[in-house]
Amino acid sequence: MTAIRTSEVPAAERQRIGHVLGGLLDAVDIPDFARRVAAYFEGEGFARVDVLWMIGGSELHTRDDCVLHEDDRRLVEMARANGEWAVDAARGRIAAGIEVQQSGDAIGVVLDAQPALQARVRQQCDLLAPVARAVFEKHRLTASMRALERSEQLQSALFQIADMASSDMDLPDMLRELHAIVGRFMYAENFYIALYDDQKDAIRFIYLVDTEDTITRDPDQFLPMAELEHGLTWYVIRNRQPLMGSMQEIRGQIDGPMRDIGADSHDWMGVPIMVGNTVRGVLVVQSYIERPRYTAADQALLTYVGSHILTALDRKLQQEELERRVEERTQALTLEIQERQRSVRIQETLYRIAELSHTATNLDEFYAAVHRIIGEFLDARNFYIALLSDDGETIHFPYFVDQHGKTAESRRLGRGISEYAMRQGKPLLVDMTQPETVAHIEELHARGELAMMGKAAIAWLGVPLMLGERVMGLLAVQSYTPGVGYTDRDRELLTFISYQIANGLERQRAAAELKNAYADLERRVSERTMELSEQIEVREQIEQRLKHEVLHDSLTGLPNRAYLRDQLVRALAHRERDPHYRFAVLFMDLDRFKVINDSVGHLVGDALLKEVARRFAHCVRGGRDMVARLGGDEFAILMEVDAPESAMRMGQRVIDALREPVRVEGKELFTGVSVGITLSSPHYTSPEDLLRDADIAMYRAKAGGRHRIEVFDEQLHEQALQLLEVESDLRRAITRQEFEPYFQPIVRLVDGAVVGYEALMRWNHPERGVLAPGAFLHVADASGSMEAIDWQVFDRTLDCIGRLLQPGQYVNLNFSPRHFRSLELDQRFLQLIASKGVSPSQVRIEVTEGALLENPEQIGQVFNRLRENGVLIALDDFGTGYSSLSYLHRFKLHTVKIDRSFISDLRLEDEGGSTAVVRAILALSRAQRLEVVAEGIETDAQRRALLSLGAEIGQGYFFAKPASLDAILAGRKDDLA
Repeated sequence: MTAIRTSEVPAAERQRIGHVLGGLLDAVDIPDFARRVAAYFEGEGFARVDVLWMIGGSELHTRDDCVLHEDDRRLVEMARANGEWAVDAARGRIAAGIEVQQSGDAIGVVLDAQPALQARVRQQCDLLAPVARAVFEKHRLTASMRALERSEQLQSALFQIADMASSDMDLPDMLRELHAIVGRFMYAENFYIALYDDQKDAIRFIYLVDTEDTITRDPDQFLPMAELEHGLTWYVIRNRQPLMGSMQEIRGQIDGPMRDIGADSHDWMGVPIMVGNTVRGVLVVQSYIERPRYTAADQALLTYVGSHILTALDRKLQQEELERRVEERTQALTLEIQERQRSVRIQETLYRIAELSHTATNLDEFYAAVHRIIGEFLDARNFYIALLSDDGETIHFPYFVDQHGKTAESRRLGRGISEYAMRQGKPLLVDMTQPETVAHIEELHARGELAMMGKAAIAWLGVPLMLGERVMGLLAVQSYTPGVGYTDRDRELLTFISYQIANGLERQRAAAELKNAYADLERRVSERTMELSEQIEVREQIEQRLKHEVLHDSLTGLPNRAYLRDQLVRALAHRERDPHYRFAVLFMDLDRFKVINDSVGHLVGDALLKEVARRFAHCVRGGRDMVARLGGDEFAILMEVDAPESAMRMGQRVIDALREPVRVEGKELFTGVSVGITLSSPHYTSPEDLLRDADIAMYRAKAGGRHRIEVFDEQLHEQALQLLEVESDLRRAITRQEFEPYFQPIVRLVDGAVVGYEALMRWNHPERGVLAPGAFLHVADASGSMEAIDWQVFDRTLDCIGRLLQPGQYVNLNFSPRHFRSLELDQRFLQLIASKGVSPSQVRIEVTEGALLENPEQIGQVFNRLRENGVLIALDDFGTGYSSLSYLHRFKLHTVKIDRSFISDLRLEDEGGSTAVVRAILALSRAQRLEVVAEGIETDAQRRALLSLGAEIGQGYFFAKPASLDAILAGRKDDLA
C-alpha cells in the first residue's frame, strides 16, 4: 500500500498533522497514548474506535479498561496471525497493528471502516508507527529511571541499617527507625518483627506497631510456638515460605486450618528471615484499610531487606548483651571490693578491741571505747553491756547509754529480753516493724517466757558474751527511731565483736585474780608474754601491710599523695640543712583521659592508667627519683637535680614515653601529658606550696597546646594571685548580687520588629564598672561559681519579664554544660518560673553543642520534661562544633542559632564558603521545621544577604547592642515621644 508523500499533502494539512503528532508524543504513559490515538482516529472520521496494547508480551489491555467485544477479540487474534491486519467484511470492522516490537511491546486499533477506507487506515497506522515507537522507548526509559531511583533508595536504606547497628542508638530507637525505613518502600503503618529461637521453639515480638489490634506483646518475653499454632506467623516460620494477600487468598496458600489471631486485615504480607536454611524470624506488614494490595515486588523487597535487618539486630542485641554482662561483672567486683574493705575494717576493729583489753586502765574506759568502735559500724545511740553475777542469780549493767536518759539498775534474773537472749545462748534480732516478729513476741508473752521491760524499742539486737560454752553477759543495741533498724550483717558483726569483748572482760577478771595468786604469777606472765608476742608480731605485720596500703595507690602500686607529701617534707628539711641540695617537682596530667574513660569505660581507663604508671616509672632514676599517683589522671615526680635542665630533660622523657599508643584489650589508645615543673627555692616551706605551683605550671602548659613543659616562675605566681583575687571578688559579688542581665533584641529581618530577647550576663563591679563575661567567665567556671552566678542571672531575668516583654515576645537564657549534671535541673527551673508568675512560653533556654556531649541520655530527658511544660530549646553557635544532624532529630530542638563567624564572612556573590554553609543550615532547618536565628549581624548588607537566602530572624549590633532593662524602657519612652 502506497505511503503518503509529504509533497502531496497541503502545507496547512502538514501543519495540522504535525501538531496532532506532537500532542501524541506528549502522552505521559501508554494508557494516555492509547486514549490520544483513539481521539486521533475519531477526529479523522472513524467510528467505534478501540485501541489495544500490550507491554512485554503480557496480557492485552484496552483503552480505559473497556471490555472488548468477543468478535473484535477474534478479529485481533486473526490480525496478529496475519501480519497485523485483518478485516471483518460482514461487520465492517478492521483490526490493524500500529507498532509491534520484538520485545513484546505492541499497539493496534480496531474500528469501523468500509473497503474504500482500508487504504486510509493503513496510511494512518504507518503515520503513527514512529510516534508509537518513540512513546514505547520513552516508557522503557521512564521505567528504567524509576527502577534506578528505587535501587538507590534501597541501597541508602541498607547503608543506614548497617550504620545503626554500630551506632550508640538504643534498641527501641533503632527498631522505630527500621520501621520508618520499611515504610519508605511500602505501606507499613502496621508492622512487626518477631525473632525465632529454634532451641526453645519460641518467638518473641521484639517490635510491634498495630493500629487496630489490641493484643500487646512483651518484647523481652518468648512465646511458645504452640500458643500461635495455625496462625499466619506460625505458618510463615513452619513452612519457611512467605504469605501475601487477603485472608481468603491466604487460606488457599496454606496446607492446613487457619487460626484467626488478632483483628482481620484487608491485606497481609509476611516473609521469613532466613540464614541459610534456618528461619531466624519473620517480618510482617498489614493493612486494615482499602488500598492497593501488596505486590510480588513488595514481597521480594521485604525479603531482601529482612536479612539486613536481622544482621543489624544481631549486632545490636550482641552489643547490649555484652554491655549487660560487663555491668553485672562491674557490680559484682564492686560488691567484692566493698566486702573486702569491710572485712579489713572488721579485722582492724577486732585488733583495736584486743588492744583495748590490754591498754585500758579501768573497765569504764574499756566499755566507752567499745561503744565508740561499735558506733562506727551501726546505730549505737542506745547501747548497754549486761553481766551475770558469779552465782548466775543477778544481772548487772556496768555500762548503759540511752538517748532518752534512762538508766538500768542491777536486778535478779527475770523475764526481760536480755535474760531471754542469754537463756537461748545465741544472738537475737528483733524488728517490731515485721508482723511475723510481733506475732512471735506476743506468743512468747503468752507462754510467759518474755516480759518486755522499759520503753518499747522498734528494733533490738542482743548478742550473748560467751566464754566457751558459758554465758557471762550480753552486748545489746536498740533503736527507738522509725526507719533505723538492724540487719543480719549487723548481727554477725556484733557477734564477732562480742568474742573479743568477752575475752577482754575475762582478761580483766583474770588480772584481778592474778593479784590473789602471786605465786603463780611468773609462770602465767611468761605464758602470756609469749602469747602476746605472737599477737604483737601478727599485729605488726598487719600494720606494716596496712601502712603500705595507706601510702600506695591501690590501682597502680605507685606511692600516693600522702607518701609524696612525706617525701617532700623530708626534701625541704634536707634543703634547710644543706642549702646546696636541690630538687624539683614535676606535676603531670594526662591529656584527653576523660574522653577515653567516657568512650571505652572505666575498666579500660584503669588499664590505661596502669600502663602510664609503668612507663613513668621507667623514666625515673632508681633510688634518686620517685613517681607518685596523686589521684585520677594526675601524677607527680620528685627528683634530685643539679640544674634546671635536668628537670626539663625528665619532663621530655615523660612526654616521649606516651608518644607510642597504649594497647588495652585490643584497642590502641592515644594520650599525651602536660608537665608543670617547680624548682626548689628557699621561699618554699611546705609541700602544698610546691604542688600548688607545679599544678599552676601544668595548667599553663595545657592551655598552651598540651604535650608541653612549663616551669613555674614569678609571672605565673602573679597570674595565680590575680586569679585568686578575681575568684574572691566573684564570691563576694554572688553574695552582693552584683550580677544582672543585659538584653539584646532578637528581631524580624524584614522590618526589625522585636520578637524576643537574649539575656546576657554582666557583672556590675563596684570598682571596674560593668564587665562582660570574657573578663571573669573562665575563673568562675574553674572555681565552681558558674552555676550560682547563672541562677542569680536567671532569677533577675525572670523578675524583668513583666516589664521587658510585650505580647508574643520571649527571652532566651543561656545554660552552661555544667547545669545538666543535675538530675533536678528541670524541676528547679520550672519551680523558679512558677514562683515568678511567668508563663513557660515566655522563656527559652540556649545550649551549645558541647553541653549535648557529656550525658546525652540524661540531657534528652531534661529537654523532654522542659518541652512538655512549655519551655522551648535553642541550639547556640550551630556550625562551629560537631553540627551533628542527630542532635536536631534526637533532642527535638525548636531553634537553631547560626554562629556569627558565618555571618561576618557572608558574601552573596560567593556561592561557596559561609554563603554555602548558611544556605545549607537554612535548608536543613526548614526540612526539620526548626526556627533559625542568625547571630552577629553588624551591617545592612549582611541583613539583606540573609533575607535573600530565606532567613527570617536575627540579632546583632546592627539592630541593637545588649542593654540593661532601664535603658530599654527609656528607649521605648523616647520612641513614643
